[in-house]
Amino acid sequence: MTPANPPLLLVAHGTRDPEGPRVIEQLAEAAAARLDVAVHVGYVDVIGPTVAEALASVPGPVVALPAFLAAGYHVRADLPEQLAASGREDVTITDPLGPAPQITEALLDRLRDAGWCPGDRVLFSAAGSSDERALSDVRAAARQLGRRCGQWLTPSYITTASPATDEVCAPGDFIAPYLLAPGLFHRRLGELPVAGVAAPIGVHPAVVELIAQRYRCAVRDDVFAA
Repeated sequence: MTPANPPLLLVAHGTRDPEGPRVIEQLAEAAAARLDVAVHVGYVDVIGPTVAEALASVPGPVVALPAFLAAGYHVRADLPEQLAASGREDVTITDPLGPAPQITEALLDRLRDAGWCPGDRVLFSAAGSSDERALSDVRAAARQLGRRCGQWLTPSYITTASPATDEVCAPGDFIAPYLLAPGLFHRRLGELPVAGVAAPIGVHPAVVELIAQRYRCAVRDDVFAA
């Protein structure tokens, strides 16, 4: 490993649902194959390895990519604080995964796979947050998908924020979950009386390419290129 070819650390939230870590590991494997670099995984909450634990066996410099769909508290505060506490000064943090056009492409493909056709009403549904920056990113993601669907999409939320998805959904709706992996939130959506619920974004080729793009930008723009 050379400074111009640093390892990548995918940093996710963490969940006890085994489907969540499975998707992150699959993304890591796909990114490693795409970039031909070592890719490691760490979590900011709930499960391990923690960011510090993941970095303990990874020589620097390192590119850390937040596997989040919005720049909420975990991205803007938790991750930098955990990196600072680890004592590592050789880690560059990229932008999070979303919002981004590649995420929109994946959302649209998942909707089509669920049986959605142009003209069917789309209901954009996100996890929810009390962080206004995160909510702003979710609104941006909804607008991006709406432009592709030919509709004005206002996000709804599974928890925390409003409006609640279960209060605004209708029988003819197709729900577009702004979720990276399966888990409790997606199962809740699957119980709603709607026409269809798309699968989570998951390991989509556009997402893998986005990870590669984020990594390459960090390598190009940061000290690795020096």
